[in-house]
Amino acid sequence: MVNLFYFFLFPLLALSTTTTTSSAAALPLSTESRWIVDESGHRAKLACVNWPSHLEVMVAEGLSKKPAEQISSEIIDLGFNCVRLTWPLFLFTNDTLASLTVRQSFKNLGLFEAIAGLQINNPSIIDLSLINAYKSRCTAQMINIHLVTNVIFQAVVGSLAKKNVMIILDNHTSKPGWCCSNFDGNGFFGDVCFNPDLWIKGLTRVATIFNDTPYVVAMSLRNELRGSRQNVDDWYRYMQKGAEAVHAANPNVLVILSGLNYDRDLSFLLKKPVSLSFSNKLVFELHWYGFSDGEAWENGNLNQVCGERVGETMRKAGFLLDQGYPLFLSEFGVDMRGTNVNDNRYLNCFMGWAAELDLDWALWVLTGSYYLREGVVGFDETYGVYNWNWCGVRNQTILHKISALQYPFKGNIIFSYICQFLRILSSVASHTCLIQQSHELLSFVLKTAGPGYSEARLHQVIFHPMTGLCVKRLSLVDPLALGPCSEAEAWTYTPQKTLTIKGTYFCLQADKLGKPAKLGVICSYASSKWEAISDSKMHLSSKLQDGSDVCLDIDSDNNIVTNNCKCLDKNSRCDPGSQWFKIIDSTRCGADNSLPEISSIVKLISKNLLASFSL
Repeated sequence: MVNLFYFFLFPLLALSTTTTTSSAAALPLSTESRWIVDESGHRAKLACVNWPSHLEVMVAEGLSKKPAEQISSEIIDLGFNCVRLTWPLFLFTNDTLASLTVRQSFKNLGLFEAIAGLQINNPSIIDLSLINAYKSRCTAQMINIHLVTNVIFQAVVGSLAKKNVMIILDNHTSKPGWCCSNFDGNGFFGDVCFNPDLWIKGLTRVATIFNDTPYVVAMSLRNELRGSRQNVDDWYRYMQKGAEAVHAANPNVLVILSGLNYDRDLSFLLKKPVSLSFSNKLVFELHWYGFSDGEAWENGNLNQVCGERVGETMRKAGFLLDQGYPLFLSEFGVDMRGTNVNDNRYLNCFMGWAAELDLDWALWVLTGSYYLREGVVGFDETYGVYNWNWCGVRNQTILHKISALQYPFKGNIIFSYICQFLRILSSVASHTCLIQQSHELLSFVLKTAGPGYSEARLHQVIFHPMTGLCVKRLSLVDPLALGPCSEAEAWTYTPQKTLTIKGTYFCLQADKLGKPAKLGVICSYASSKWEAISDSKMHLSSKLQDGSDVCLDIDSDNNIVTNNCKCLDKNSRCDPGSQWFKIIDSTRCGADNSLPEISSIVKLISKNLLASFSL
């Protein structure tokens, strides 16, 4: 029975081998236009979390709380495929610092409780020198995994590599410590702690150390350039030198360049692109937090603030996508306690923008608490994924919302065929074993399908930023509702502003105020036209038969309804989050259910397979 099942599925799976990847990207990575791709040319979307290792102790945070391999495993469980691991320049250029043991580094700072925790959770690194501990963490190679010692497996990068987690090494500061301010001496070339020649020496050394480490996929040259010295001429002079040095030492890694003003401004590249000797390895990075805009999100009208801030971000950095460069959002984040109004409102706008552009990103931050930050032992990181003692996540709701961005919205067309085949098979099968196997394989395909970026038939999904969910239908008669974006309905948004279920005549219609939106086949009425209005461009508005305007909304059960459009005036107290929707281009597996050419083939295979079970 099992052999027959795989026999009928095998032709589709075999066909897919030319257009997909496994759950782990084929390394090394490179760039093709605005996309990061793997060695096979398939898109490798970076969904990362920041793991600080640049503070005074110069050891990755949390190792006194948990074994490194456990943290690495939990990173995967949380849906991340990548870690942005920060490091201080002086660790690799100052022999006195590098020769300290891990124990001495903690002891010099009076962190005796952390030493006790390290002895319990990561005893094999406690008496290594900082530089050797770092090298041990970073030189594990999967091909020789059975030959290396336990020290490597218990250390950070080795444990991440073991889980197929990609690693971006970020030079966060020169002097170990918290970042950042305009006056910390680490901000720009020529500052007291930022000698350009020493910086290039450190970059070269780190790039060389990781030359044969495949899971180190990128190096970010410097975090958040800032301060009174910053200027465009020196940016070009030294960032280009740094990029060339890294590429010469390690041609496999992506080279990531940050901008000015705390990595908020790359607008100078509009007039003058960088000039490098290599190609297909260059990525630019951007940072955006709610506090980047002061208290505008809490005190301003959200539609207006969202429209203004998105427009500003596109002018200062987003234009690079149109110029054919990947833009990596290497830091964003919110107060995970969920009580920060400014952050909560910012996140809803950010989610719509990041989903629409299908950006690569890194969440700040994994850390639940720090060994030592700004003089405070055990400093509580309210932006942290983990809670203070690293024993659980701080806010599951926010993490679930952000998880909508972990998978690409643009997937691979052959996997759409496979997903449709498995869904049809499971829906018509009567044999228990067959149903179970089809569900298991569907889950596997959805989890491991490697996305392309231009291979699948284009359609649209309707994304709801406040929840991180998408509009789906259960049937033609049940109300539309929100659900996982992997199950989103595939729509076509026409020039006439109708939203039609792809491959059908059914379009989205406004019915009555406060009632569910419905599907109909007469799509010429005003109630079938949907336009993105307001400064945010995230209200989807239509008209009822009496001519009154309504907007898509959700009710308490996440059903899609139409209500009076809200927050269109300048009221700063009004939150339009429930009415914000974004129409997003997608080729994600499971969304496009039309595929008329393949449907008959899929149904025929299903019937033949079922017939074989009755023999």
